[in-house]
Amino acid sequence: MRPGQDHVENVIVVCGCQNGGMPLNFTAIDFETANGSAASACSVGLVKVADGSIVARDSWLIRPPLGHDEFLAWNIKIHGITPAMVIEAPLWADQQERILEFAAGDAFVAHNAGFDMGVMKSAATASGMPVPESRWADSLRIARKTYHLDSYRLPSAAMAAGFEDFQHHNAAADAEACAAIVVHAAKRHEAADLEHLLKICSAQFLRIGPAAEAEKQLDAWWR
Repeated sequence: MRPGQDHVENVIVVCGCQNGGMPLNFTAIDFETANGSAASACSVGLVKVADGSIVARDSWLIRPPLGHDEFLAWNIKIHGITPAMVIEAPLWADQQERILEFAAGDAFVAHNAGFDMGVMKSAATASGMPVPESRWADSLRIARKTYHLDSYRLPSAAMAAGFEDFQHHNAAADAEACAAIVVHAAKRHEAADLEHLLKICSAQFLRIGPAAEAEKQLDAWWR
């Protein structure tokens, strides 16, 4: 969100649009943070895609956990969210399940997914909660394998997908831009589903959670 613009909070929009029955299902997600700590999530945007079409949107503010709740001037300048705006917002511990319920088992997709995966892992850990088992795909990787651009930052990649003039660093808008990239790329590559699209783009699902961590440790042991 840009400074001076209103933040969309606790809004769910359900769309009835169809897209030819493409079996492309995922939940696009974007976090904004209060500072350099990945645990300092202060807002989240979510967009659910089913059969290649947006069917629901939601976004809300998050009060960062204690010890990660300082708002830096630089971050405020980027997204426009201030400490006063989140003072009555629920903590991550009260919102993690809401995020998972929205996704309802979908794979998450984010632009530069490592950042958003890090937020989910760090915010859960800082809140004394288990890191949720989840699969992730990176729309940045997909964009690099789909378009020929000077920059693959979210605004540039979204423009290539035909999604323009959105409020960059508004979590809701960024999540929708991410969704637009993946839907457009799937059409362009004639991908059957998200897994097929990742294969075409020489990518694979990323994972977080206890099982993923155990596999990582086992792999390191065998090496």
